[in-house]
Amino acid sequence: MERTFTAFAGDIWIATGDEAEVREAVRAMGDDAQAVLLFDDRTGRQVDIDLRGPAEPVPRGRGRPKLGVQPREITLLPRQWDWLAQQPGGASATLRRLVDAARKADAETPSPRAAKDAAYHFLTAMAGDRPHYEAAIRALYAGDGVQFDALCADWPSAIRDHGRALAAPAFDLQGAQ
Repeated sequence: MERTFTAFAGDIWIATGDEAEVREAVRAMGDDAQAVLLFDDRTGRQVDIDLRGPAEPVPRGRGRPKLGVQPREITLLPRQWDWLAQQPGGASATLRRLVDAARKADAETPSPRAAKDAAYHFLTAMAGDRPHYEAAIRALYAGDGVQFDALCADWPSAIRDHGRALAAPAFDLQGAQ
């Protein structure tokens, strides 16, 4: 899943997209960009991005630098090492494939807890002083989507809609369990 960010200026939604897209939208605001808050949509936490452009690449140490491979130690049982040794491409390539497959599966089925936490972090920053905020957070963690929607209905539409979007996977998945 691609990492996305959302920018707000007060109660107004500015942009949602990857870092480059959001950077350009914020730059276009000129001096008003000072009042912009940026959020990582995966975590709901407020973040800062460099408005000047992407950071210079950091020189890497050992490993395969063009791929960004970093050597680290892992501990496996002998039978697991034996299985890895029999896989095409060797142990490292097999482990990378397994990790990528697991990451893809996680991205396709977001964790209800992660969705609740992302919505909580975003709403704390943007709606913490709004009417019914605390009750909305209780409904969020109780998994009561109907009550959550009702409690945030009177909030500014951009904040309400983004909070609902971040929380939606938690409510959608709970109904299927």
